[in-house]
Amino acid sequence: TSKIISKGDLEEQNSKQKNRQNKMLIISIKENESIDKALKRFKKKFEKTGVVKELRRRSAFEKPSIGRRKEMIRAAYKQITYGNINN
Repeated sequence: TSKIISKGDLEEQNSKQKNRQNKMLIISIKENESIDKALKRFKKKFEKTGVVKELRRRSAFEKPSIGRRKEMIRAAYKQITYGNINN
C-alpha cells in the first residue's frame, strides 16, 4: 500500500524535523570583555533553552500506574495520620 502525502503535510513534517534539530549556542565575545562575563552570558542563554530541565524531566519519567499507586499510598498515609484529629 502506498500513502499519498500532500504538499502541506510534507512541509509540516519538514518544519517539525527542523524544530527537533540540535542548535548550537553562539556567544560572541565583545572587545575587552572578560571570559567570566562571556561565560555568564552563555550560562544564562543555555538556561533559557530549557535543555537541563527537559533532561531531568525525561530521566525521572514515571509510569502513570506507578504514579497513581504512589498517590494512593500518600493519601492513605495522610488519612491515617491526620484523619483522627477530632478524637
